[in-house]
Amino acid sequence: MLKTLLRQVGTYRKASILTPVWTALEVLMDVLIPYVTASLIDKGINAGDMQNVYLYGTIMLGMAMMSMVFGILGGRCSAYASTGFAANLRSAMYRNIQRLAFSDIDKYAISGLITRMTTDVNTLQSAFQQILGVSVRAPFKLVLSILMCLIIDARLSLVFLTALVILSFSLYHIISRVARLFQQVFAKYDELNQSVQENVSAIRLVKAFVREDYENEKFARAADNLYRLYVKAESLMAWNHPIMNMVVYGCIIALSWLGAHYIVEGSLTTGELTSLFTYVMSILMSLMMLSMVFVMLTQSAASAKRVAEIIEEEPDIVNPDQPVYEIADGSVTFRGVRFDYARPTPGKSRRSALFNVNFSIASGETIGIIGGTGSGKSSLVNLVSRLYDVTEGEVLVGGRNVKDYDLTALRNAVSVVLQNNILFSGTILDNLRWGNGEATEEDCRRVCQIACADEFIDQMPEGYHTHIEQGGTNVSGGQKQRLCIARALLKKPKILVLDDSTSACDTATDARIRKAIHTQLPEMTKIIIAQRISSVEHCDRILVMDNGVVTGFDTHDNLLKTNALYQEIYAIQEADMGDFDQKGWNSESHQVGSDGRGVTDERKAKGGAA
Repeated sequence: MLKTLLRQVGTYRKASILTPVWTALEVLMDVLIPYVTASLIDKGINAGDMQNVYLYGTIMLGMAMMSMVFGILGGRCSAYASTGFAANLRSAMYRNIQRLAFSDIDKYAISGLITRMTTDVNTLQSAFQQILGVSVRAPFKLVLSILMCLIIDARLSLVFLTALVILSFSLYHIISRVARLFQQVFAKYDELNQSVQENVSAIRLVKAFVREDYENEKFARAADNLYRLYVKAESLMAWNHPIMNMVVYGCIIALSWLGAHYIVEGSLTTGELTSLFTYVMSILMSLMMLSMVFVMLTQSAASAKRVAEIIEEEPDIVNPDQPVYEIADGSVTFRGVRFDYARPTPGKSRRSALFNVNFSIASGETIGIIGGTGSGKSSLVNLVSRLYDVTEGEVLVGGRNVKDYDLTALRNAVSVVLQNNILFSGTILDNLRWGNGEATEEDCRRVCQIACADEFIDQMPEGYHTHIEQGGTNVSGGQKQRLCIARALLKKPKILVLDDSTSACDTATDARIRKAIHTQLPEMTKIIIAQRISSVEHCDRILVMDNGVVTGFDTHDNLLKTNALYQEIYAIQEADMGDFDQKGWNSESHQVGSDGRGVTDERKAKGGAA
């Protein structure tokens, strides 16, 4: 873990080395100034020698100026190194997150990743700055101050050595208890961030169901748990200053009492006693700084572990040693495929998302996939572009196992429009060019015509230069789906997967999209996942899924004769006029003609306009 984090210092290594050097020189000047002060008092002021006053005063001024310069240099290097270290940590985490497979991302909550890249990294930045500065300053000043006290008067040094033991024991007792509390704090940060993320991302749903009060209470509970832990930790930390003050004042009283006797005896000068007071304060303040460093290091230990965990995470899916970069065609074959989202646990049984899946798709075919919710449709197509790896068996694209291909080449050849369509802030053209960064505006217009997106884009004030808000909040669900289909087509893939990606479109638009893709992209393999039989009945063949098992793979007409599940789906949608998972939707009122346009139900026409 430590090596992983230290590697992120990178180009800021020089500043990280110079910081303790400048800090040590600053401390050296600070420690020598009280020693010179003693000579100023004894040899100058008390002796009435103004020449010595000028001499030692000049030396002190020079040391103070040097201390200031060293302090400024140390502070600048410390800030430069710590902020650079934090920037490198965030970059390393972000780069590795981009490399991770879906199965790796599933291990971490999104809110947890956000906490690690913000709160945890900020904690490590502060800790690194403390390590470079205070952790050098405090022990160095402590050792030098003790050494100077022993040089001045070893007898009086016993006073602060006794105080040192008392203070160290007290601080250790406080720190050990605080450390355990800070380890719990970051888990509570995850809960708090999760509450905020869920609420903000689903704010429309929250308002639609009038759940503001419930969400407020949930957030309040998470915030209160964090508040209680922090109050408990800070309450313990609050003992530091009273204990520190008690020890400091005790030392001052003891030194004043004993020092006065030694001065009367003539074994100690006034200047030496003054210097001892200064050194004792330096010693005790150094102890206080060390205690704060220990608290910071303890607090950052949990953060360090969480950050290093992300950086060190090895993706489950990686390129082979000698990857294949050329995909011959769009053929797809599944051989004995079983797939589990989670690794099997010894002694516990788990139902696979896919089990013993076998089929072949010829290049250029249009294949429909239908089945109930949770039947494994999306899981199946995720394996084609290797977003997940099979648990058993193999998936072939273009006649080769997908594990043989370079990941970039494979995913460029397999374009997937997922159920959850995401648009990014930027113009429509910016979003479309995710599919091909070099695409011209004419290329974008062509694919938008196929996806039936041109009809609403042309009506927008700025057309293809219209700005899309974050998450695509200023376009409808159907418009968002059509933009995502156009974006996928812009990649010019060999295989196009539409994962229920027209569910928000009306039936007529759905039909026009399917017809345009079929007629204008005949060489491309099309895999269409849908809930409506009307969306897949014109496909070359239809794959019927049920609980992770393929129960049928044939044409629409043959499945109606041979497949019981397909017959049931068809009967439900015909009789109840609805989708397989949405009984009650009237499909007869949205029948689609051969030209792809909706046809109004004649029975409704009798009652007036549809």
